[in-house]
Amino acid sequence: MTVHRVVPNLFTEDPAAASAFYTDFLGLDVGMEMPGMTTFVVPEVPSAQLSIGHAYGLDQAVVSIGVDNVDEIYARAQQQGLEIVYELRDEPWGVRRFFVKAPGGHVINVVQHA
Repeated sequence: MTVHRVVPNLFTEDPAAASAFYTDFLGLDVGMEMPGMTTFVVPEVPSAQLSIGHAYGLDQAVVSIGVDNVDEIYARAQQQGLEIVYELRDEPWGVRRFFVKAPGGHVINVVQHA
């Protein structure tokens, strides 16, 4: 299993204000926008990303970790007895993911893009 990217997730109750802040004030580009989540990217370094969510569990997960084999890491989490807080599933927007609780109580979104 290989980690491809690590993206911080922030939750907002005002997505329009958040979008204006990250684009107009900080100069980030919108890399992906979908219902419930927007990912902003640094124009010169598109792998530097930040997601702002207001649905789909991003009010829980503080970081998304993109992997190449989510099934493998899900099985590892189960074998190690880690707390799964959102079961492995295919989402309608083209990702397969689950949420696991890390030491310290942080919820991690482990995701594989189709």
